Amino acid sequence: MTAVVESHGRLSAPSAMMEDVAPLPDTMQPILGRDRELALLADLLGLAGEPRSRSVLLVGDAGVGKTRLLRELVARAGEAGWRTLVGHCLDFGDSALPYLPFSELFGRLALDSPAESEELLLDRPVLSHIQPGRRLISGAGGQSADAADNLDRSDLFDAIHGALDDLAEQSPVLVVVEDVHWADRSTRDLLSFLFARAFRGPVVVIASYRSDDLHRRHPLRATAAQWVRVPGVQRVQLDPLSDSDVRRLVRALLPGPLSESDLQAIVSRAEGNAFFAEELVSAAEGAHGAGLPEDLADLLLVRLDRLDDEARAVVRAASCAGRRVGHPLLAAVVRQPDDVLDRSLRTAVEQNILVRVGGESYAFRHALLAEAVYDDLLPGERVRLHAAYAEALVQHRADGTAAELARHARLAHDPVTAVRASVQAGDEAMSVGGPDEAAQHFETALELAADPRVCELTLEPVDLAVKASDALIASGHAERSAKLIAAQLAHLPADAPAHHRARLLMAHASAVIILDNAGDPLQMTTAALELVPDEPTAMRARLLSLHAQAHLFHGLDEMAAQQAMEALGLAQKLDIPSLVADVTTTLAGIDDRAGDTETAQRVLAEVIEGAHRDGDVHAELRSRYLLASLHHERGDLTQAREAYHAGHTLAQQIGRPWAPYGFEARLMEALVAYELGDWDAVLELTMVGGQSPPPNPEAMLLGIRAMTVVHRGDPSAEMVLEQLRPLWPLDGLVGISGAAAEIDWYGGQGDVARATATFWRAVEVVGLSWSEAFQARIRLTALLLGHLADAAARAAHADREEHVEPAPSLLAGVDRVMQRVRRRKRPFGPEGVAWLERVHAEHLRLRWLADVEPPDADELVVAWERTVVAFEAMGHPFEVARSQARLASVLRATGRPAEARTLTDAARTTARALGARPLLDELRAGGEARSRDARADGALTARETEILGLVAQGRSNGEIARQLFISAKTVSVHVSNILAKLGASGRTEAAAIARRDGLLDT
Repeated sequence: MTAVVESHGRLSAPSAMMEDVAPLPDTMQPILGRDRELALLADLLGLAGEPRSRSVLLVGDAGVGKTRLLRELVARAGEAGWRTLVGHCLDFGDSALPYLPFSELFGRLALDSPAESEELLLDRPVLSHIQPGRRLISGAGGQSADAADNLDRSDLFDAIHGALDDLAEQSPVLVVVEDVHWADRSTRDLLSFLFARAFRGPVVVIASYRSDDLHRRHPLRATAAQWVRVPGVQRVQLDPLSDSDVRRLVRALLPGPLSESDLQAIVSRAEGNAFFAEELVSAAEGAHGAGLPEDLADLLLVRLDRLDDEARAVVRAASCAGRRVGHPLLAAVVRQPDDVLDRSLRTAVEQNILVRVGGESYAFRHALLAEAVYDDLLPGERVRLHAAYAEALVQHRADGTAAELARHARLAHDPVTAVRASVQAGDEAMSVGGPDEAAQHFETALELAADPRVCELTLEPVDLAVKASDALIASGHAERSAKLIAAQLAHLPADAPAHHRARLLMAHASAVIILDNAGDPLQMTTAALELVPDEPTAMRARLLSLHAQAHLFHGLDEMAAQQAMEALGLAQKLDIPSLVADVTTTLAGIDDRAGDTETAQRVLAEVIEGAHRDGDVHAELRSRYLLASLHHERGDLTQAREAYHAGHTLAQQIGRPWAPYGFEARLMEALVAYELGDWDAVLELTMVGGQSPPPNPEAMLLGIRAMTVVHRGDPSAEMVLEQLRPLWPLDGLVGISGAAAEIDWYGGQGDVARATATFWRAVEVVGLSWSEAFQARIRLTALLLGHLADAAARAAHADREEHVEPAPSLLAGVDRVMQRVRRRKRPFGPEGVAWLERVHAEHLRLRWLADVEPPDADELVVAWERTVVAFEAMGHPFEVARSQARLASVLRATGRPAEARTLTDAARTTARALGARPLLDELRAGGEARSRDARADGALTARETEILGLVAQGRSNGEIARQLFISAKTVSVHVSNILAKLGASGRTEAAAIARRDGLLDT
């Protein structure tokens, strides 16, 4: 470093005090969620207009983002021509150094502008007393300590004030003093002076401090109260970040794949504190897992050192209750005399460790503080405190919930009380629409039931297992339900009662029937039927209903109908309305599969009306979903969307958003919105922020989202596809939507090899879950054929045939699907017809462009006209526009430009409305399709011509990639092809050749 002024004229080395203050980093994470506060501070300064003189107090909890906000403000002020001076207060305890932040900021001024600093010292020699070099033992300059002690503070205050005024004559001045909660008395007095005395020029003084550090006896508390009464001083409160801003921060810090549940855990624990969020992200990346990072815990526990023994004991006891605890319960646990307890609590509140909530409760100021205190307890101490809580609740010395009692009893190693309370808590949670919490309680009870001490309870493990399974399914965790029941079946004694095994088999079938590739529900229901007597019982009626659904799972409709009719008869005989409604819904589904859609629709409408009247939400959800599916299959997308929305809304209202049929209604509503072209609604429906979805539903929604961001050319598309790719095996729908998005993504970049690999991976993954002859294979085939055709159009004549080689195997797969479709009684709906037409049209286009057994031009045009009509009948604007673009390119190449122009204009209007940038690029390029003889092997493609134009403008590969929404690697490949075709040695020569030969638009 250079030197600072020593005495009145020379410069000296900076002090260690200066080195204790970290330099401002050159690069930082973008500031998030502080637009309002930043705009307010900028307005107070007058950054955008006339500079003002102001004093500002920036107040907020530790870690909330005061420093980051001030750094952004300082940077903007510097860009606006302001002089910025920044000083920090440090925590030196009882050895505070007077005027430390002002020593720092004037020392920085000497480093940055030595000439101006020297001039200030010549005009105001008293400033030399606070220069960093003068404050070291070795830098006293021969001046005695007595001389320093005799310095008149008023002279120093006047000198600092005058120096700032002098600087303001040249440019506005921004003075920032951070962490004033650590300021010494002299610094506080100096700030009081600067706040009270006006400046001649534009000088703004901002002081920041931690509001949570200002306990009642803190020396700054009274001073800060006086400051806000000074005219011209404005207090700006920096509140915690919103959850959405914390999510953005976490994504910026951890850009890789992160499940919504993990992300939500960080967001909820951080509670709007940016520093806590950063620490939790670091822990997530490292080996800490879900635990509290050690450094963060140590930092939080410093607050406890301020408490006396009694107050510390109360805070530790409170941590065992979690974030919040009622006064009566806490008093029953700590058993301190009332006056001692009141004093302890007052101390904890004054030290900002606890805050009062409501009439008689306390909560930790931050959830992570409660975690840190709890984790710091010794094992024996923790057990004793939980036992005290459980005893107080059991003896009714304080009110509490069954969930509280279950937790305390479990952690106090009292399994009997814990099991009893857990079952009660689970039943209560299910009754109020909390299946997630219910599942946790039932699973806990099931785990503890293995303890020999629990044998005194009249508890049936099979009952617990079935309850846990039902709760898991209702919360969207069918895969966990299947695993739980499978484990119970594996450990069921051979001599267990037959009805116990039958109940577990029924629970297992109920779970796997929802899942893909998780087992055969028909085998399970068949085995259960052998164990249940052929008698008119409710259990047999429910089993027959499930057996019918298991037959449908395998496409055995006739057998399903027989079982359903038998179940319906029993349900009616036993007067079980909910089962009657469920079986009737199954029969309606069978009618639809048989082609009798009108009957199915009428029956489902009746079931919905009756179920709604009777409050049977399960039957209403299932029947609403099936009715919406009928509309969807028939091509009535508007009515389907309304029906799906009704089911989705009902599931939310009853607190089961991830339950079967409720979640599927949301998923299909998003899919129909995508098909209808309401892509903004798709992004809203697939947004799971703050919802903590189960893994399978999250993956399914992400699949629909992927298609939207890919077709919009959104920069996030590649990251979404990366996150989705490992999730394909979770469900066939995930694999289909993920593959559709990937094929278009890679195909759009010209990487047909990866697009082809994506297709075959989808066939393999979805085939394992369903069958390789799944209907969506037709759609994936059409997409891949389209990209193969585009690749053939770009290829040299000798290389075109290789793009046709995959076609026979692709079409053979479509034939297998159609054989399966023909075996069912109902015909293809509009969607199936449209994609089948697209396959035929894309295959013809591929052969035509590759000049391999090319079709007649009229045949090609007719095929694409049929495709456009089919997608119009389906009501899918995006695919209509894509098909119009392909038809237009064919018409243009066959000498029908006027018709092509009309179609292109229509497609462009749709693409703009959707925000489909890749399609707009295709239309802008005029399409790659052309006559197979239209160009020589060395002619540039439309994409190459577009890139050549950008190269001629001097754009880099990265800039071109960002503009065209393709990868830099793809740009590099295109540039290499351009150079080879033009015979150019470099980019400059290629641009010159292009201008010479008229290859670029003027």
